[in-house]
Amino acid sequence: MLATSSASGRGKPSRSSSAIVADRPSGYHDLKIDSRLLDATSVPHGEFLLSSTFTVGGHTWRIICYPNGDRYDSDAVVGYVSIYLKLDENVAKPVTAQVQFSVMPEKGALFLVRWRKEVLSTKKIFVTSFARQDSSHGYSKFTKNKDVLKTVRQGDPLTIRCHIVVFNGSRAVQSPKHKQAAAASAHVPPSNLHTHLGDLLSSKRGADVVFKVGGETYPAHRCVLAARSPVFAVELFSSMRESDAAGGVVHIDDMEPQVFQALLHFAYTDTLPEMRKPEEGVLCQHLLVAADRYDMERLKLICEDKLCRYIDVGTAAIILTLAEQHRCHSLKKASIDFLSAPANLKAVVASDGFEHLSTSCPSITKDLLAMLGTSYGHATP
Repeated sequence: MLATSSASGRGKPSRSSSAIVADRPSGYHDLKIDSRLLDATSVPHGEFLLSSTFTVGGHTWRIICYPNGDRYDSDAVVGYVSIYLKLDENVAKPVTAQVQFSVMPEKGALFLVRWRKEVLSTKKIFVTSFARQDSSHGYSKFTKNKDVLKTVRQGDPLTIRCHIVVFNGSRAVQSPKHKQAAAASAHVPPSNLHTHLGDLLSSKRGADVVFKVGGETYPAHRCVLAARSPVFAVELFSSMRESDAAGGVVHIDDMEPQVFQALLHFAYTDTLPEMRKPEEGVLCQHLLVAADRYDMERLKLICEDKLCRYIDVGTAAIILTLAEQHRCHSLKKASIDFLSAPANLKAVVASDGFEHLSTSCPSITKDLLAMLGTSYGHATP
């Protein structure tokens, strides 16, 4: 019986086939905006609106909308709606996608898309690569806000649709006629734990400790903070237990409220909050100090990386002081590289920040003055 079955099996050759197909998942997100926000008196030039996070192609995204022009091209974009798609997650390699924005009044009629000052049909798209978290691409002059306002009644919502196709390369699939039995599988989206924890922080549900910073109060969760910071772990479950007698309130007197709020945001979401360019450099200086204080190494490195891009004549001395005091080796190297140019060094030595550097880090000051003397061909006394 067994021998006959084996022989029969050998007489029937197996047959199968497969196909190589493009792996291009797609989807869209509709961002509804009160059309009154397109008025410059409601949202001034340079200020933006941010969508909630959404997932397309296994990646997390946000839409950034500047109702009266973005901050990068100054007055050139005043009166325009600027629109961008932002990658809102860490990625190991760049994500390539094709993106299409369409303005859709509530009537459902597609409006227009502008790109390179040409009016295009909504079937035209652009393809770009998102290299890292917070990479964003889009249109600084998407459309004139006065043109958009003509399509809706005042106060009615306006819908901006962003359609995304993610290019994931290719994959092999079995042809339907010869598909063999296979284990069931399902697409697993990327982790959205940071979103849920961020909602937990903003909702204040289950908060069991309150921080009071500069007159502001911030409810939080001991377990979350203890898991993110060994310093919080010690303070919240040992020496700070006496705070329970005062209703669970912890006073922090030597930190600005917005710095502590950013620290909490990172502790819950592993990302920095949205920051405007003029404020980002100063806030990152204070946040680096806070990260070192609470032993949050990843936050410290993120601040260090951002500050490397803010080194100039006005900030070099302060940033170098921070780098030395908080053991930020890459930031210190970037500061020294900037000061290696004689013109930069001379200007920084004459700045107010250099006096603070001299007091805080006298050995570095001595080395810099020696460099300055060498650059002018004589020794510094």
